[in-house]
Amino acid sequence: MRARYGVPLGIMAAGAAGLAYAAGFEARSFRLRRVTVPVLPPGVRPLRVLQVSDIHMVSGQRKKQRWLQALAGLRPDFVINTGDNLSDPQGVPEVLDALGPLMQFPGAYVFGSNDYYGPRLRNPARYLLERTSGRHGLNGNPPVVGAVHNPWEDLRDAFDAAGWLNLTNTRGTLKVEGASIELTGLDDPHIKRDRYTRVAGGPSGAHDFSMGVVHAPYLRALDAFTADGYPLVLAGHTHGGQVCIPFYGALVTNCDLDTDRVKGLSTHSAEGNTSYLHVSAGCGTSRYTPVRFACPPEATLLTLTGSE
Repeated sequence: MRARYGVPLGIMAAGAAGLAYAAGFEARSFRLRRVTVPVLPPGVRPLRVLQVSDIHMVSGQRKKQRWLQALAGLRPDFVINTGDNLSDPQGVPEVLDALGPLMQFPGAYVFGSNDYYGPRLRNPARYLLERTSGRHGLNGNPPVVGAVHNPWEDLRDAFDAAGWLNLTNTRGTLKVEGASIELTGLDDPHIKRDRYTRVAGGPSGAHDFSMGVVHAPYLRALDAFTADGYPLVLAGHTHGGQVCIPFYGALVTNCDLDTDRVKGLSTHSAEGNTSYLHVSAGCGTSRYTPVRFACPPEATLLTLTGSE
């Protein structure tokens, strides 16, 4: 009897323990990563950029709010928010409360699909099926029907009022203590809102440094930014795989980016050019899958330095 039931019960116990760890501890174990990127031209002082992404705020997430507020103590030169701030239509006030101290710094933002639409309960296995079929988001899948519309306009208005640049398929410029930073952004490729033709042409050459910003790192967006000569592109969306296998890594990226570049700093090449790519693993999860495993929630402080 013991031999018959011992192994299944042991597997069930291990699974329950893993789920409790992933939901109860790791999903709330917030980290700050620090990355140095050698992309600045000679003569430009180092710049400290704080990237926050995929907050997926749900009402009542006080620890996440306090952690985001505390990031203001880093005193970055500017902040880039790469989208998916919401996972609850009622979460706008708490997002703004969490980001309030950071909104005292220069910044810019793009939105992700979860800013526009409320999350839906999905079978997690669908992410694996989408990876094998090459169909992600609205890229090859039927349009979403009956989606909940989030009050994203309230986020936009508050960010704009704080002076953050709205990079929705447009360009903008930040002045940071003597440095002029040109930013080019796209709306979310995951739901086919990106319009690169509106911003095509590459860096203008009139600024000290130029970079691209997008929520979901789909290859078409990365190819366009890189081919146009942007030395750095920031993105989010992937959650770093969210549930990873220790010593192996992520199983999915939720887009057509390969899993080797699911998070952190890497490079991307297109049409003879090479750009640095930084993908944030983000600091939240969907309200329907509130777990992380071998992939803690994060924000990143990137120090941009002179290229060698």
